Amino acid sequence: MSESRVARVSEAERRTGDKPRSSNLRHQLNEDQQLELAILERFGWELKFIRRPPFQKPIAVVYDFESKRYAILREDGSLDENPKITIR
Repeated sequence: MSESRVARVSEAERRTGDKPRSSNLRHQLNEDQQLELAILERFGWELKFIRRPPFQKPIAVVYDFESKRYAILREDGSLDENPKITIR
């Protein structure tokens, strides 16, 4: 098998592994967060990931493509546009 074919297979496998996880993210939000996310999505925001710090509650992180910024979707459904988190 050629090296380029191996790279393509690896890339395809990696991509298919991400889909179930990202589609499952929405289901990990509570009802308030899901309702607010539906509104935010109309304005271009997207749920990017859920950070799970040890011994703390999960943190839902959303991203606005237009302004290229991150925010936190709090448990009560409010949006923290000035989060004190580090994004790598």
